[in-house]
Amino acid sequence: MPWTQEKVLAAAPDSSSVAAGRKLATPGPWSSTGSTDELLWGSCQGSGKKPYQVSIDLTGPAYRCSCPSRKFPCKHAIALLLLWSAGAIDGGEVAAFAADWASDRAERSARADRPTAAPDPEAQAARRAERLATMDAGVADFVQWLADLARGGLSQALRRPVAWWEAAAARLVDGQLPGLAERVRDTGADAARGLDAAELLQRVGVWWMLVRAWGRRDLLSPESVADLYAAVGLPTPTSLVRDGERRSGVWTVLGAHRDEKGRLSQQRTWLRGDDGEIVMTLETAGPGQSLGVPQLAGARLAAEIALYPGHRPRRALFVDPPEVLEPAASLGSGGSVDDALAAAAAALATVPWRDRHPVCIDDVAMAGDAFDHVVDSAGSAIRLTPDTPTRALLAATGGHADQLFGELDGGLLRALTVIEGGEVTVL
Repeated sequence: MPWTQEKVLAAAPDSSSVAAGRKLATPGPWSSTGSTDELLWGSCQGSGKKPYQVSIDLTGPAYRCSCPSRKFPCKHAIALLLLWSAGAIDGGEVAAFAADWASDRAERSARADRPTAAPDPEAQAARRAERLATMDAGVADFVQWLADLARGGLSQALRRPVAWWEAAAARLVDGQLPGLAERVRDTGADAARGLDAAELLQRVGVWWMLVRAWGRRDLLSPESVADLYAAVGLPTPTSLVRDGERRSGVWTVLGAHRDEKGRLSQQRTWLRGDDGEIVMTLETAGPGQSLGVPQLAGARLAAEIALYPGHRPRRALFVDPPEVLEPAASLGSGGSVDDALAAAAAALATVPWRDRHPVCIDDVAMAGDAFDHVVDSAGSAIRLTPDTPTRALLAATGGHADQLFGELDGGLLRALTVIEGGEVTVL
């Protein structure tokens, strides 16, 4: 069977979706179920009169459910996959709602595959120049907004309603600066939840560095310019990435994490090459779209990757689907908490607006009254992020792990993968 139960659970956006999906993974609420080699479908009776219609493209994968959930896949899709992967669903006449959805997807794919005229280099250059001019104006407006914020004081800014932050973010979107807009929008939401002045000062400092760097981008290295463009939201076209630097080899999956940003979902997957270099793949899905099934931590992939411009750790994409090899017994070389902090500090000195840094720490134990810290063998400790599933971490390791991989984010560690006794656990 192409999907195992483990693969189904790995596709879930979060642990609550897993729990809810498991509760629904019984034949009772389901009707009109069936499957082909490419399509899975079923109707799930909820609290309303009309059952939810679930369709899943098994090859994409892609998901559709008539429920109002903004998670992809939702609990109904997870439950249907669990039933199917357990052998409880097989064959049947394709339901009309699933056939219509599959047909629409096929038509969209066919349109996307139709050859298009070669782009006009002069027109491309003109459009890019126009966008940069719009961004220049947006940055100038944001500089004035930052000056007003500073004059009013951080305490006053923290008392501002969410609408005030949203208005600033909307102006940044109009200025073609979606990366900055996301930072401002997230800060407004955090301020409503009790963000303190010290943290706001740190964020405002990062925003100031970004706008100052934008004004001096002609003096920066190509790598720094690429990092700056990514931070403010000017994307590098995938076609240019594929035509750029490539590397072939075997890559070990270190861990993955999904973020829900408003109506967008993002999935980061960290990979380590045989030479020790760490890269990251990034997927983004909007409303009605689904993220791909994450590669399981510890998997080894033979693949050619194309690298985005910028400083290490660089973003990458797979040129072709990778070949899955025997899993790794280790995530590669690790270090101490102090080593992790030193590596993150060096990376921050190069790209001061980068938020997350991949780290691998050996021989750690959980500590603290709420088990919200990890301590290495030398006694150095670091606090875990609030979204780290500490109960799952404790259950998987018994309080000790031979190796832990995660992201340093704002001075805290988000644990993503642990190895204890030779067993890899995805958190």
